[in-house]
Amino acid sequence: MTQIGVLVGNPRPASRTLQAALALREALSSTLGVPVDGPVVDAATLAPAVFTEPDTIKAALQTLGQAEVLVVATPTYKAAYTGLLKAVLDQAPSGWLKGKVVVPLQVAASDRHALAVEVHLRPVLTELGALVPQALFLNEASLPADVTDFDLDTDVLKALVQR
Repeated sequence: MTQIGVLVGNPRPASRTLQAALALREALSSTLGVPVDGPVVDAATLAPAVFTEPDTIKAALQTLGQAEVLVVATPTYKAAYTGLLKAVLDQAPSGWLKGKVVVPLQVAASDRHALAVEVHLRPVLTELGALVPQALFLNEASLPADVTDFDLDTDVLKALVQR
């Protein structure tokens, strides 16, 4: 069974970025015709351990490494991905994503940042061995203000995935 894992680099726990990543996972699951299944790591919950408990981070990365497909999502901070995501990915072993299909998703307040996912996030994932068929950008204006109201149209994400 194909597992689709999710890694979210937003420093806010249970963020809209997490909800967008989960919606993307559902769209990928539907497109691939597989059940929605796989590990979910919200890096915000790991933040206190990032620099003090490397075994905690390595365990999370090992769990994510079991998925065949991985969604890596981040908000845009200073025209790039978050430092939290960078700190987590820096602890991944060389080749951690070798042979895995990874779909990066970057969320930003402005379309001016649309290339950040291609210019900044894709290269890091590729360096870790990922196969990145498509990187996705999402303007946060399409996200609800409150995560409890989250109902992102997965048809939009399916269209992005099928491009």
